Amino acid sequence: MTAPATQPPVTKVKVPGRRGGRGGPDRTDAREGRTLNAFSHGFLVLWAIMIVLPLFWILLGNFKSDSQIKSSAWTWPTEWSLDAFQRGWEKGVGDYLLNTLIVMAFSIPLTMLLGAMAAYVLARYEFVGNRFLYYFFVAGSMFPVFLALVPLYFMVDRLGMLNTYQGLILVYVAYSLPFTVFYLHSFFRTLPTAVHEAAVIDGASHTRVFFQIMVPMAKPGLISVGIFNVLGQWNQYILPLTLMQKQSGGDEDRSMLAQGLVSLMNQGNYETDLPALYAGMTISMIPVLVVYVSFQRQVQSGLTAATIK
Repeated sequence: MTAPATQPPVTKVKVPGRRGGRGGPDRTDAREGRTLNAFSHGFLVLWAIMIVLPLFWILLGNFKSDSQIKSSAWTWPTEWSLDAFQRGWEKGVGDYLLNTLIVMAFSIPLTMLLGAMAAYVLARYEFVGNRFLYYFFVAGSMFPVFLALVPLYFMVDRLGMLNTYQGLILVYVAYSLPFTVFYLHSFFRTLPTAVHEAAVIDGASHTRVFFQIMVPMAKPGLISVGIFNVLGQWNQYILPLTLMQKQSGGDEDRSMLAQGLVSLMNQGNYETDLPALYAGMTISMIPVLVVYVSFQRQVQSGLTAATIK
């Protein structure tokens, strides 16, 4: 009988970088993660301070006198009064706000309707010139509006729409349409094709498929791009300044809100009523904040859904 073979002793080799080892990747990754979190949180705090401080400064300026703002801008108001809002409203802020609401009540729905229809057709149907039209809209979103001010002025003037609401509405729609088509095109392409095909097989028309099936499915994307259009048109200055000039000798002023605030700042040369100006700025911020806070979750879900898909 032969003796069983003896196995050599097993030597435990310490692999560098195992869990719990000194100087392993776990501790290194943890340190890197803490450093990255500290940097990101610090950047967000700095960004929040840069946003909140100007807003807080404007809110305080509503309740100060003009001399107090010029002497010490960061002191607390001595008398908390709402007279600045009344003066700003009487100086034309109410009219500027009404003009802006009238224009956007037509420009935003038209932009969303035409943009959604164009994006849907370009995303779901194949035809000759599809890619050309799509890139045409993409090129329009990258075209600087400053280069088109002079020909745009003469074009609107020849159409007889200079200093009119309808002229500015059409320009706003043309200004916001390229980005709307570009954004919604990607969103419509991510929607499931089976639902569209099932509706067509059941005999639904293209119009019914679009309005009753595709539009409700694309609701997050529509709300997101709608918020972007509201912000862009609400803060627009150069287009109203070019197309909505006050007529000499006319009593009616159809200036938009941003345009009116600039004219309010320039009134009186060196005797500007700063509290009234700050009150007008506060009034202009309130509708935008209300819209964004009301649709904040829909905007975030729309952006997240478009990114994931």
